[in-house]
Amino acid sequence: MLNKQGFYDLLDRNNIVYKSIEHPAVYTMEEIFSYQIPHTERIVKNLFLRDDKKRNYYLVTIAGTKSVDLRSLSEKIPSRKLSFASEKDLLEFLGLEKGHVNPMGVLNNIQKNVTVVFDKDLVGQKIGIHPMENTATVFLEFEDVKELITAQGSSVVMCDVE
Repeated sequence: MLNKQGFYDLLDRNNIVYKSIEHPAVYTMEEIFSYQIPHTERIVKNLFLRDDKKRNYYLVTIAGTKSVDLRSLSEKIPSRKLSFASEKDLLEFLGLEKGHVNPMGVLNNIQKNVTVVFDKDLVGQKIGIHPMENTATVFLEFEDVKELITAQGSSVVMCDVE
C-alpha cells in the first residue's frame, strides 16, 4: 500500500522532479486556497465516482477551480449514471480516506478495476496533488503522473471536462 513516504520514494526512484509544500490537513479546495501556498491555481481536485450499478469506478482529476457535471461526464467516458462512491469504497479500492484522494491513489488498486479520468486541460501543465495524505501538496508535471499510472497497468481516459 503506497503511503506518503512511499509516494516520495516512487518519485525519487523514477527521477521525477517535484516540489513538496507541507501544510495543515485540508479537506476541501476552499481550505487549501485559504493557505498561503504558491500556485494554488495548479492544485487539482479528485473525485471518486461509481456507476449506478456499482460495477465501474472512476478516479476523476480536474483543475481545482472546475466543477463537473456528472451527467455530461458519464456520456463522455462513457458510463452509466455516475454518483460519488462511498468512503468505504474509497478505502477498499484506493486505500485512501476522504480528503486524501489523488490520482496516484490508483496505484493502491491491486484489482486494476478503477479507471482514471483526466481532464485534457491538464496536459502540459504542472499540477499539485496530495502525496497520499492531505498534509502536503506536491507540484510535478502532469505527464509524469500519467506515465506512472499507465506504467502500473491502470486504465486512463483523457476527457474534455467542461
